[in-house]
Formats: sequence, structure tokens, C-alpha cells
Amino acid sequence: MDTNVRLSLPAVCVVWQTAMIILFGVFIRYDHESDAHWVEHRKHLNLTDIENDFYFRYPSFQDVHVMIFVGFGFLMTFLKRYSFGGVGFNFLIAAFGIQWALLMQGWFHSLDYTDGKIKIGIENLINADFCVAGCLIAYGALLGKVSPVQLMVLTLFGITLFAVEEFIILSLIHARDAGGSMVIHTFGAYYGLSISWMLYRPNLHQSSRLQGSVYHSDVFAMIGTLFLWMFWPSFNSAICDHGDGQHRAAINTYLCLASTVLTTVAISSLFQKHGKLDMVHIQNSTLAGGVAAGTAAEFMLMPYGCLIVGFCCGVISTLGYIFLTPFMEKRLKIQDTCGIHNLHAMPGVIGGIVGAVTAASASVEVYGHEGLVNTFDFEGKFKDMVPTTQGGHQAAGLCVALCFGIGGGIIVGAILRLPIWGDPADDDCFDDETYWEVPEEEEEGIPTVLQYNNHMRNKDM
Repeated sequence: MDTNVRLSLPAVCVVWQTAMIILFGVFIRYDHESDAHWVEHRKHLNLTDIENDFYFRYPSFQDVHVMIFVGFGFLMTFLKRYSFGGVGFNFLIAAFGIQWALLMQGWFHSLDYTDGKIKIGIENLINADFCVAGCLIAYGALLGKVSPVQLMVLTLFGITLFAVEEFIILSLIHARDAGGSMVIHTFGAYYGLSISWMLYRPNLHQSSRLQGSVYHSDVFAMIGTLFLWMFWPSFNSAICDHGDGQHRAAINTYLCLASTVLTTVAISSLFQKHGKLDMVHIQNSTLAGGVAAGTAAEFMLMPYGCLIVGFCCGVISTLGYIFLTPFMEKRLKIQDTCGIHNLHAMPGVIGGIVGAVTAASASVEVYGHEGLVNTFDFEGKFKDMVPTTQGGHQAAGLCVALCFGIGGGIIVGAILRLPIWGDPADDDCFDDETYWEVPEEEEEGIPTVLQYNNHMRNKDM
């Protein structure tokens, strides 16, 4: 690897961290619940410490934080020689992304116009993690094929685009998307897929020897799956209204996920040779129900409706890994390393559609008048909105997420094609040795690659 390329990463990290320090010094301050003046504020409003939002939100923040750094990180360790890059670069871009997200989202949502400062508290930290999740999803499509500097650039633009589309969808269009099926998953997946299309490598077969998994790498990836699966109810309910909204979101997500597991196992066994299970499907498609439950998480989706959504996602996501991923690489020139189209893109669109239909069909009989107002935030300038109109706004939000993901990905992909980022050669992809100091291994100690378990190629049916 060229010395100039090796030096570019520390230069970028130092410059951007210095910029973060300066911007935080100018703009970021504690909000009233995390500031030392909270004692005075509490006494003035006759509150108790337990009513500080920290005690409501921090358990959810812990769960979401684990998902971002452990769940997403270990899910990407399936490649036999790219585990360092999978979990390590996940760590890097998440740590950078949460800083930039606090600024970008703060300027749109938390800016105090009386003093020009962004006031942050525990909910801002959760939203910053959500923002980073979109970039980590995009990273899944590019895993092993880009340099760490390219990932930093992807994150810089991805966070910026996310903050803008989130503001348009949630504030201007007034769509509801508590778990981020549209804002996070649909945007992040199509952003990554569009970049992958722009960075298509016709000679990627030169690294085909490293594109498979081995037994232990799939076990590590399954750790990420289990963390994500267990904490997804917290992810979808983290910023819901206290009380019934948060309670209902956790239940809905829980049931969607459970239904998806059984369906994924059934479809995987049905379509695989000799009726065996494919670990690729179990690692990924079992999570699709959590993605699809996001938009309608706090709606009255009903328990049986959650099982239906999970069932549909299990079928569509698993069949996507079997048929769509190879088709997209061969015909559409989209090399989707982790299969994010099947785990995030299609389930995200399904979640947006489910949210639109569920909102449009909402009624006073099901929600009650106060329940409708509270669930869909029919207040202020939206106080006269009716459920059918809200359904149209939900559909509009999905369209905005798709446009920002695809359009933004094409633009950022064009930038990442510039020959200044030190991306790996075609025969050096999916190999940690390009960017990491890797311990030496004796050749005979390297396990045989399980060719059937390959995220990039079709398998025996």
C-alpha cells in the first residue's frame, strides 16, 4: 500500500476531530435537564429528579448504543478475512458520525434561537445513534471494497443528507416514523446501494477467494444478529411518547421479529439443497420484521397484524438473498456485500407502506379521540388533519426517503470515484491486511472456506 495513502487516514481524522472540537465549542450546550441549573428549574416547576427525561430514555439509549457498536459491528464480521475491518471501521464511522449528527440534527431540531446554541440531552444522543445507523446500513453494501477515508466521506455526506430528509419527512411533511423504516432503513439502504452502483468493480472476481465465510466468522456474525434481534424493540420505541406509545411499539416490534424468525427458517430450508438452513438467511432475514415494524411501531397495528408483517418480511427478505442479490450483481451492476437490499431496503419500503395504510385506516373507534391526537400529533397547524390525509403524508415521506437515498448516493458515489481516497485494488478487497496489522497465521491453520455460505453469489438450490 502506498505511503501517501497510509498517511491520509490520520490526516483526515485529525482535521475532522479538530473541526468537531471547534464546532462543539461554538454551538453545543447542555439542555435544561442536563445543565447544573436543573435544580432551580425543578424547584420552580415543582418537579422531582425522577421526572428528568434521563430516567425515561437512558435504558433505551443503552440498548440502541449496543445495537450500533456491537450489533452492526459483529453482523459485518462474516467475511473470512475482513473481521477487523467489519467491526473496526464500524467503530470508526459511528464515533465520527454521532458527533456530526449532534450538530446537523441540532441545527434542525434543537437550536435555541435566543442564544444561537444547540441544546442537547439524552434524546439527542438517541437520535444521533439513529442517524449513524443509516450510514452503517450503507456501509454494509460497500463492506470490504472501500478505504476508511472513503467511509469517512460517506459518513460526512450521509449524516448531512439524513438530517435534511429527516427534517423534511418528520417536520415539514409531518409523517410519523418512530422506528425509522423510512428515515433510517429505506434512506440508508438505497444510499449505500446507489454508491455501490457508482463504484461497481467489474474485476471484483479477483478477490473471490476472500468473499466467502468460514465457520467461526459466521458464529461471530450471529452474535451481532442476536444483539440486534434482542434490542430492536428498544430501537423502535426509544423516542416514542412515554406510556402507551412506547409500550405498544415494543410489543409490535417483538411480535414482528418473532414471526420473521419462523418464516425465515421455513423459507431457507425449503429453497436450500437437502432442506438445510443457510446461515446467511438466519443472520439477516430474521431481523427484517424489526425493520418493517419501525414506521407503524406506535400505531394500533394489532398483534395479529404484527405477525402478518413479520411473515411477509421473512418470505420477501429470504427470497431476496436467494434470487435478487445475484440478479442485482449480474444485471444491475450492484455489488451488495451484506445484502442490505434484502434486510433494510425492501423491509423499509414495506414498513413505509404498512405505516401509510395503518395511518389512513385509523379511526376514533380504535384509537379514541385523544388517542388519535396523541399518536399522530394532530396539534398546532396539523390539528385539523384526518387519518386519511395522514396516510397520504406517510406515503409522501417514503417517496422523500427514496429520492434522498438514491439521488444522494449517486452524487456521493461520483465523489468517491475520485482517485484520491486510496481505495483497495480489485485483488485486495475483503482483506484486512490492506489497512490493518494482522497477526500471522500458519497456512495449515486456516479453515476451509464454506463456499455455500457466500453473501455475494447464488447457491445451489
